Amino acid sequence: MSKKIFSGVQPTGNLHLGNYLGAIKNFVELNNKIDNECVFCVVDLHAITTKQEPKELKKNIRETAATFIASGIDPKKSIIFNQSMVSAHAECAWILSCVSRIGWLNRMTQFKEKAGKDKEKASIGLYSYPVLMAADILLYDATHVPVGDDQKQHLELCRDIAQKFNNDFNAPEFLRTPEPLIQKEFSRIMSLKDAQKKMSKSDPSDLSRINLTDDKDQIANKIKKAKTDPLPMPSESSILSKRPEAENLLSIYSSVTNQSLEKSINEFNGKNFSEFKEKLSEIIIEKIEPISKEIKRLLKDERYLDSILLEGSKKADRIASKKIIEIKELVGF
Repeated sequence: MSKKIFSGVQPTGNLHLGNYLGAIKNFVELNNKIDNECVFCVVDLHAITTKQEPKELKKNIRETAATFIASGIDPKKSIIFNQSMVSAHAECAWILSCVSRIGWLNRMTQFKEKAGKDKEKASIGLYSYPVLMAADILLYDATHVPVGDDQKQHLELCRDIAQKFNNDFNAPEFLRTPEPLIQKEFSRIMSLKDAQKKMSKSDPSDLSRINLTDDKDQIANKIKKAKTDPLPMPSESSILSKRPEAENLLSIYSSVTNQSLEKSINEFNGKNFSEFKEKLSEIIIEKIEPISKEIKRLLKDERYLDSILLEGSKKADRIASKKIIEIKELVGF
């Protein structure tokens, strides 16, 4: 059965192995399925919920588009565009914010985490971000949305907003309630320096992550220096909770090779970490180095990247503008 899929990535720059294994690799697989209709959005409106340097933001938008293409998403088959070029996203977000309820947003745990202790200084955009996310999805009648653990709550809110809008304006099933697409056999990718923390571009140490623009020498060096423990490689999964560094590196190996964690454990049972790290470096380099080279090549051709985003935005606008007209008619505009 064909699926209409919507997903977005923030143009924050320095996309890393965690972003690739957690999202982009899955996008490529969805793009390659014949019956799927995929819309991949560079969500630059979401990015400005925290202060951005304008020149850096423009660079990051192009870099995110380049990463999509270099990873294997075909812009002829799927729509690739940046959110700010389709005005229906902002229009729809306002209308849906008048349907959403403060109590719903107050329950969003990600805002509490990002705003920290001083919520009074957080932007309204950061608070209402999930409503814009709902608008992004609902404008395209998406049937499925790839989500990680951190976005499940936002997708549930999206479904609540859609149902309330449909009820309020007596339009059953007008806004389609999407289903989550959750990757099987996937573990969160953690920092190479501290397996208690998620791999992140904001970590001050570049050794904590594999950037998608790293070359083979950088990748090999980072894996060599990745934190481990003094014991041999584990023999069973039941002890991994007490060995987070081993669990993280084995999870990375399993995700890159598309095999189960159990199979990876059996492959390296009792071996030294040095032997495992050598193999881990090889398979990451084999996967990431071609992507890295292609990203760098594409970034030299800004005109091409801009043309992909412009063409994608025209395709997206044709879909979204039709939907926003229907929404306005229902509201009474």
